[in-house]
Amino acid sequence: MRQKREDVRNVAIIAHVDHGKTTLVDELLKQSGVFREGQEVAERVMDSGDIERERGITILSKNTAVTYKNTKINIIDTPGHADFGGEVERVLKMVNGVILVVDAFEGAMPQTKFVLRKALELKLPVIVCINKIDRPEARPGEVVDEVLDLFLELDADDSQLDCPFVFASARTGVASLDMEKPGVSMEPLFETILNYIPAPEGDPDAGTQVLISTIDYNEYVGRIGVGKVDNGQIRVNQEVVICNHHEPGKQTRVKVSRLYEFDGLGKTEVKQADIGSIVAIAGISDIHIGDTLCSPECPKPIPFQKISEPTIAMQFMVNDSPLAGQEGKYVTSRHIRDRLFRELNTDVSLRVEETDSTECFKVSGRGELHLSVLIESMRREGYEFAVSKAEVLYHTDENGRRTEPMELCYIDVPSEYSGVVIEKLGQRKGELLNMGSISGGTGTRLEFSIPARGLIGYRGEFLTDTRGTGVMNTVFDGYSPFKGDIQYRKQGSLIAFEAGEAITYGLFNAQERGILFIGPGEKVYAGMVVGQTGRSEDIEVNVCRKKQLTNTRSSSADEALRLTPPKLLSLEQALDFIDTDELLEVTPGSLRIRKKILDPTLRKRAAMRK
Repeated sequence: MRQKREDVRNVAIIAHVDHGKTTLVDELLKQSGVFREGQEVAERVMDSGDIERERGITILSKNTAVTYKNTKINIIDTPGHADFGGEVERVLKMVNGVILVVDAFEGAMPQTKFVLRKALELKLPVIVCINKIDRPEARPGEVVDEVLDLFLELDADDSQLDCPFVFASARTGVASLDMEKPGVSMEPLFETILNYIPAPEGDPDAGTQVLISTIDYNEYVGRIGVGKVDNGQIRVNQEVVICNHHEPGKQTRVKVSRLYEFDGLGKTEVKQADIGSIVAIAGISDIHIGDTLCSPECPKPIPFQKISEPTIAMQFMVNDSPLAGQEGKYVTSRHIRDRLFRELNTDVSLRVEETDSTECFKVSGRGELHLSVLIESMRREGYEFAVSKAEVLYHTDENGRRTEPMELCYIDVPSEYSGVVIEKLGQRKGELLNMGSISGGTGTRLEFSIPARGLIGYRGEFLTDTRGTGVMNTVFDGYSPFKGDIQYRKQGSLIAFEAGEAITYGLFNAQERGILFIGPGEKVYAGMVVGQTGRSEDIEVNVCRKKQLTNTRSSSADEALRLTPPKLLSLEQALDFIDTDELLEVTPGSLRIRKKILDPTLRKRAAMRK
């Protein structure tokens, strides 16, 4: 018989990027007494990864738990970026309700729509938290209307439409049920969770059923499966069967060696967990996301929705440049292959395929940010490799036509820059759907439908065109018929003519041809891209050229050569810059752009064949 477990609540916090999810979790942890008095706590304590801290974004969903009025509240902090949507989709299976966080100024954004749609499809009740109400330009009343419009647009049922609204400032740690009256603590949000999020249900006397929604990894205990106990109980040393909804034939007998529940920021080892508990299970090496742990007597897998497919791909290959192997610790195809397949253990949105060459792997993901985070993680771990330009994954419809992934692109810019944005996206096959004013009429919001490949390499150009003031957000919008060819880059590359070390004299002569990416003293090789030219074709330059000494003195001979500081590209900028005939060489210490074919004669022959 199914029962409710009233002493537990399971809730996920979902929102658009930078609307304050992780800061809100910080305050819930602090005000529930997780930290002892005087304990020094880092800001955004849930963003534990180095890359998450540096970029100020959440990449992996994290579990935590707080206790309020003798009720354990399991909280899952989820990513806001569309590229990590796979994380959000799967953790929603663990919870009985969600807190939708919306910025009191920005309002409902593209990713708000994406994550809310996923929650409504699973019939989860929603608490709407209007955050950052202390912002001077906050407009909570209008934002409430925007959110309700979004509910109607997504066909929410009556019970979901009748959702509670909480007005909060996560930074100052206050919440209120009335937008006119500021709160004094997070108590109104805690109370709303207890009153509105249903208690987990299940049959304690039935066979064990635990759906694994997240995989963690620890070098001491190996793979750790995280999921919710849907039915029955799970105990240490219990024999269970792994089965999967999408693989009917899969049945493996395993033993639970360690069992943990979440408590604050850590895990507590337990002997047994009951229905509704979110548990971490260690000691099962062959456990994957979407697997269900069942009693051997009744192996019934729980349905698990298929994760959205990847939309873009890159080639990851062994670095074969003349400077290969000088900086990296792991450089062989075996190392790269093992690392990429290891990533599949925890990232369900990623795909890794072997190619005809043993030294090259096709890696597909949800967006450029998704793949660039993987590249950054690998180079920090000591891997050295090369990657190609991102390319979109085409599909074929039932009529045999080629289709491509489309994006809805929302852009907020000061009005004076809207013309250049419309022009640039028009060249990239973007179609303007809507145009309206924002923030007192000084800004413009543009909404485009654009092929995903049209946005590859555009973000840097966009920030330059809008003097860094524009904000661009995108969300996947299905597949449409192929829109035609797009020219990615109008400027050519400055290519090094010979191998050696860059000399000030050679760089001084080369800088007249364009913008340099390197400074004096850097090692170069023939075929390496050292800068960008203003012309459409590539130009070869000799940056290793030394000044020829003569025995004649001239009045200007000893004047110092002034070099313009080089433009140092970040990983994202370099991935945006490279063209289809170029590669990005990634090492722990350097990022170098190079031509795929280093030899100038062979490169020209290949260009002529095209």
